[in-house]
Amino acid sequence: MTGVGFGAFVRRAHDAGHLVVQPRMGMSSPHRMRAGLLATRNAAATTVGTITLDSYTRVGDLESAELAVLEDVALNGYPIVSHDRATTLKVLDGIHGPDFPVQVRHGSAAPQDIFRALTAVGLDASEGGPVSYCLPYGRVPLRESVAHWAASCELLAGLRASGAEPHLETFGGCVLGQLCPPSLLVAVSVLEAMFFHRHGIRSISVSYAQQTAPRQDAEAVAALRSLCAHFLPDTDWHVVVYAYMGLFPETEEGAYRLLGKAAELAAASGSERLIVKTVAESRRIPTVAENVTALEHAARIAARTPRAPLEGTGTQLYAEASALVNRVLELDDDLGSALLTAFTRGFLDVPYCLHPDNAGCSRSYIDADGRLGWADIGKMPLKGIADVRPAQAITSAGLLDSLSYVRRSYDRYDPGEARPVTVPAPRGA
Repeated sequence: MTGVGFGAFVRRAHDAGHLVVQPRMGMSSPHRMRAGLLATRNAAATTVGTITLDSYTRVGDLESAELAVLEDVALNGYPIVSHDRATTLKVLDGIHGPDFPVQVRHGSAAPQDIFRALTAVGLDASEGGPVSYCLPYGRVPLRESVAHWAASCELLAGLRASGAEPHLETFGGCVLGQLCPPSLLVAVSVLEAMFFHRHGIRSISVSYAQQTAPRQDAEAVAALRSLCAHFLPDTDWHVVVYAYMGLFPETEEGAYRLLGKAAELAAASGSERLIVKTVAESRRIPTVAENVTALEHAARIAARTPRAPLEGTGTQLYAEASALVNRVLELDDDLGSALLTAFTRGFLDVPYCLHPDNAGCSRSYIDADGRLGWADIGKMPLKGIADVRPAQAITSAGLLDSLSYVRRSYDRYDPGEARPVTVPAPRGA
């Protein structure tokens, strides 16, 4: 592996004892996007930059994105395909480099135009996946997404010929983000990472989104690391933890408590990177200052949290994830075809996901300790492995209540909590 690039930067930081923290930040104005990157770089933390793209670009509606740029209409992200190359080069000038890599985040099932645009300005890091950027986000057929992502990986992998080491992060560990038992999140993250590898990518990160129970999350990250060590032996890979993807607490204390738990999970599990969320998540798009405050808060929590990773292979969660991965790999030597068959037969089945290519038979529940479990495994190969409890299935009436479980848990004041939450003083806007 070369010593430059997104993955190499994260590896060096981890070896030096630092958790890399990263915002989810994207503004359509080049001036504001540049200011956001500068603020991220200058935060009191080990950071990488983010350019998150707008919704028009994500779904391939480039005509609307271009019109917005021409008419100076604000979008909910940076339209990298529609801004001319010189404009984006000015955004990055003097900021992006070996000591501050920048990742493009998008959400597209067909990211070829996005990858061409980001490589044209010297960027080489992005994220997504054929499953995770298809099922939750729209109605693009999974078969089309798999083909688009195979072509996109090969496009990005072509940068290796010039000495670069392009990086892709699988979003698989965040499928729907909520009410999905962690074994399926882990399995999809590993499978997407293997898909990237088979299409030429050698620097990869695997994601896991914080769920409803800290101990279960620690088991999930341990299982993810063990499976990656087995299935990605000649790859420079690292783990990225996402702060909770669902309904965020409404109080400042609750929001910082939940973010702190995500930082503790990342640091204790030996993960290398954390995607933060802010106190504003429950109300609006956060400001740059709020993102910086969140980055610095997470970095402080991580710095005081000792590494104490769990053993990865001795849990039921590992057994479930391993069974899912191995069953998919048995279906076809071509991993894209194997993924399609797995979803067609219901061997992979995301709870509460309405995409036409998802079987929709699986169901989950939250137990009294906050752990996510299976109420129905559908046709997934987990019989005799998973502890299935049909009586615990979430009803339609209870679905919204379950979706707000984390928000309620962290907003509720607990006078018996061992360590009070310190709310950071906000920076100036």
